[in-house]
Amino acid sequence: MSISSRTGAPTGPTGRSDRSALLTRRQLLGAGAAAGLGAIGAGTGAAAAAGITTTTSATARGLGPGGALLPPGSRPFPHLAAGTDTIPQLDHIVVLMMENHSFDDHLGMLGRGDGLTLGRGGVPVNYNPDPEGGVVTSFHMPTTCAPEDSGVSQSWDASHISWAGGTNQGFVKACGPDAMGYWTGEDLPYYYALARQFPIGDRYFASVMAQTYPNRRFLIAATALGNVSTDASGISVTEPPNGTIFDTLDAHGISWKDYYPDVPTADLFLPVAARNAGKGKIVHISQFFTDAAAGTLPSFSLVDPYTNYSEEDNDISIGEAYAASVINAVMAGPAWERTALIWIYDEHGGWYDHVPPAPAVRPDGVPPAIHVPPDQPGAYDHTGFRVPCAVVSAWSRPDYVSHHVYDHTSVLKLVETKWNLPALTYRDANAGNMLDFFDLTAARPPFAEPPTLPAPKNPFTGPLPAGSLDLSTAGFHPICLATDAGTVPPASALQPTPAPGADALMAAQQRRFAVAASAQGAGSTGSTGSTGSTTTTSTPDSGSGGSSTAVVVGAVVAGAVVVVGAVLAVVTRRRRRAAEAVGTDTGEPDGAAEGAGAVGGDPQTAGGDGSGDPTSGPG
Repeated sequence: MSISSRTGAPTGPTGRSDRSALLTRRQLLGAGAAAGLGAIGAGTGAAAAAGITTTTSATARGLGPGGALLPPGSRPFPHLAAGTDTIPQLDHIVVLMMENHSFDDHLGMLGRGDGLTLGRGGVPVNYNPDPEGGVVTSFHMPTTCAPEDSGVSQSWDASHISWAGGTNQGFVKACGPDAMGYWTGEDLPYYYALARQFPIGDRYFASVMAQTYPNRRFLIAATALGNVSTDASGISVTEPPNGTIFDTLDAHGISWKDYYPDVPTADLFLPVAARNAGKGKIVHISQFFTDAAAGTLPSFSLVDPYTNYSEEDNDISIGEAYAASVINAVMAGPAWERTALIWIYDEHGGWYDHVPPAPAVRPDGVPPAIHVPPDQPGAYDHTGFRVPCAVVSAWSRPDYVSHHVYDHTSVLKLVETKWNLPALTYRDANAGNMLDFFDLTAARPPFAEPPTLPAPKNPFTGPLPAGSLDLSTAGFHPICLATDAGTVPPASALQPTPAPGADALMAAQQRRFAVAASAQGAGSTGSTGSTGSTTTTSTPDSGSGGSSTAVVVGAVVAGAVVVVGAVLAVVTRRRRRAAEAVGTDTGEPDGAAEGAGAVGGDPQTAGGDGSGDPTSGPG
């Protein structure tokens, strides 16, 4: 079948194919809107039949005594003052968060970490049931372009259907057969070399089974605050009850910048963007390369991707080239020996991954803004799917694959651990701190001399585009078109049954990695002494944390939008529309609320859905 001939995509409440409603950040720039997927039954349980444990009934344990949950406000070192630097080897933490890919679709063929399961001839045997009959096996994408009309989606509903009760057997049902595609080192030579040199995590998950905005909210606020989609509801006119990591850094005199080409992540909370407008903290991506070359990066940097020049639904070679330019700038900069760059993706983009999302601590008492039916049921009690993760630093641990469970709030926990900062929510308070990626006891940084990595397949050349709508430069250029993909999936991927022994091979691989994870021990759990990476020892804070009062911003936010920064006019119009909704219509579904009124007290008693413990409730 051709890339446009498969019409089995999920249908929304209106009954039409959801493919025409799929929302991307690129479409949002053009003021596109998305409709939710309709209610569709879960996929089959082939993974469970293979002996792979499902996780729908499990709950996450906290880092307090006996697995108790640590509260918001907890500090990694309660005996030290907030703001104390506990990792002096590092002066700069840089987070490069790319767009929309799973571990398996990008790194599944790396041969390092828990990737796709290989059978005869080195061909993956992973599969999903096909609603039209038979199975669809994992297959190599023919070009670096993903078909734009494939139906691959990371929406709340598509993700929960893909999850299929903890079996990950619903990807084809939710997203179509193209979701089973993957790329290799021939397609992504820079990424594969990077992931072979530096430590990677094969249990690093997105924070929620949903789209970009809720996951980026988790990255900066440790909560989605009810948001589940990338639309107007994701642009909040109120602040998180305990603020964002930017606010915490400000409160302790720690420098930060959000470098963006199109849409800064800081804009997800308009009061944060307005408060920092004109202060040199939310700046264009071109400033990143200037700061990196001069050794003047701030203590914490968030680097956002281009919307059109990312790996979202375009030529992924362009996204690799952009990421390479950022990573190379850090490795070539004078502050290399004092910097750690974390390369991650906001969510899986709808692409297949074989490892089910992990149980997670609910961040607060705000439930997802869904309506069941037609929406798929769920809560913030599981992570999203796995995404690529590597830690690029002079202090990175050589020859290491982390099997510890992390999500985006683990990045926050690393920042909080370095500067002994209070946690924002229950999620980051109980997250691992990623210190196992480092060897901070080495007499000399293991990567004091940064390795030379090969050029990306489609190297960036020319001046940096001002934004995704800037067509005046040729810095980013596609080397394929969606129509070049030909027949996707190939006929060889459509089979009446799984490959012989596929289930047994996949189950055996999961048992091997379970043993490897157990051998790594408890992992990074909240103090810099937990991994043996530093000489500092402590116990996680199990005392009271306390929460700051939520700041509810009124209609003045509408006027503040215009001073957020020099952004594309179309993005400014999007902000204005969201800000003008203050006091009238925020674009959220009925019953969705944010801010102080939505939190309703301690989630230990108020609950993740307003009625119980944040780790209990529907899966």
